[in-house]
Amino acid sequence: MDAVSNIIGSANGIVWGVPMLALLLGTGLYLTIGLGFMPIRKLPYAFMQLVHGRRRHAGEEGDVSPFGALMTALSSTIGTGNIAGVAVAIAIGGPGALFWMWMTALVGMATKFAEGVLAVKFREVDADGRHVGGPMYYIKNGMGKRWVWLGGLFAFFGICAGMGTGNYIQVVSVADAMQDSYGVEPWMSGLVIMVLAGAVILGGIKRIANVASALVPTMAAFYFIAGIIVISLNIGAVPGALALVFKSAFGFGAAAGGFTGALLMLAMQRGVARGIFSNEAGQGSAPIAHAAAKNKDPVNQGVIAMLGTFIDTIVVCSITGLAILTAGVIPEACDAGIIALGGATPEICDTGPPITIAAFEASLPGIGGHIVTISLALFAFTTILGWSYYGERCAEYLFSEKIVLPFRIVWVLVIPAAAMVLYAGEDVDEVVNTIWLATDTLTGLMAAPNLVALLVLSPLVFRLTKEYFDKLK
Repeated sequence: MDAVSNIIGSANGIVWGVPMLALLLGTGLYLTIGLGFMPIRKLPYAFMQLVHGRRRHAGEEGDVSPFGALMTALSSTIGTGNIAGVAVAIAIGGPGALFWMWMTALVGMATKFAEGVLAVKFREVDADGRHVGGPMYYIKNGMGKRWVWLGGLFAFFGICAGMGTGNYIQVVSVADAMQDSYGVEPWMSGLVIMVLAGAVILGGIKRIANVASALVPTMAAFYFIAGIIVISLNIGAVPGALALVFKSAFGFGAAAGGFTGALLMLAMQRGVARGIFSNEAGQGSAPIAHAAAKNKDPVNQGVIAMLGTFIDTIVVCSITGLAILTAGVIPEACDAGIIALGGATPEICDTGPPITIAAFEASLPGIGGHIVTISLALFAFTTILGWSYYGERCAEYLFSEKIVLPFRIVWVLVIPAAAMVLYAGEDVDEVVNTIWLATDTLTGLMAAPNLVALLVLSPLVFRLTKEYFDKLK
């Protein structure tokens, strides 16, 4: 296991090195400037379109409403990354990681907008009448047949990342939290999740969208309100926490005695990686859901799509980050300066849920831990649903419609198998951490083909956007 962990760790360092960080942030910044900062300026308009979209587009081609498409996309983004991922980013990358998550989200709104536009513009109808789309389709139909291999590469990484990001990690996180909080055996959690998820997944995108439309707004509101209460109870610590975020973001840490380039890179790397892991801007997964929307206008769906990044990171991830920092539950030894300079990493620094649970429990004794555990279970469950659809579409692209039902069955059967890893004894933490690293790596590999397509097709996105808003004038 040590050898495997070292190999994956080395690959992760390469994939999430300076080139990938520059490509992700650079693509988002380029699209933001090219769109004239439209995603930020038009946020109120986007929310208005979301409210009225279900009625306005009811009779148009597609499988689910624009709202249902966004909720399906959010079902996969609002997951363990918002609870465990943010905690891990802060623990290892320092408080500054939260700042880089924000930056990733702000420019990521333009990225997600472009993904939504291209998803609807180049989607297809498969042999079973489903509207299918995503990076593999706008690579094939937008960039030309000579780039089909790039779409196939994305689809391959999409299947692999889905099994890790959208299934394995979610199940292990829930089973672990349920065992720690309530003494529920992992096999039992795995069995319950399998039955519930199977009942939804086997029904396809319409059932997934219906469940997501009901669960996602409810669970997000529940967690948001609880987080606001925690932060309010520690309101005096908010200014100091924000100051720490900005200082750490640019490489200044008390443990390092001033500015350190290693701190800057660590905060940026963890913040961007966990930001992408959470909101998936640039990763190419969300456009797969938006391609199924009942919306004939690519730009209109793109405007709705960009809300996913804002809600996931600027709202939900910020709640987790500020709750942790204002509660002061990060052990001193988790400071990024110590880790960046070669110090030992305490066990709690490598795992997310216990840190977030500690933050909520410190402010809301007796109920805080339950709030986080329940939220984690709901977030993870909807992520399993959303990612099953992403993986299914990637599999269909590679192997035709015949793979859909077998893929759904395999996806459901992986759930209890993932829960059983918690019986690995002393190797549990090492196995889970290795999977986290592998998931991060696959996320980066999945994003690369999508980002190339976004850059190549950006002139089309700019033109369609200008035409759309010119008509509104």
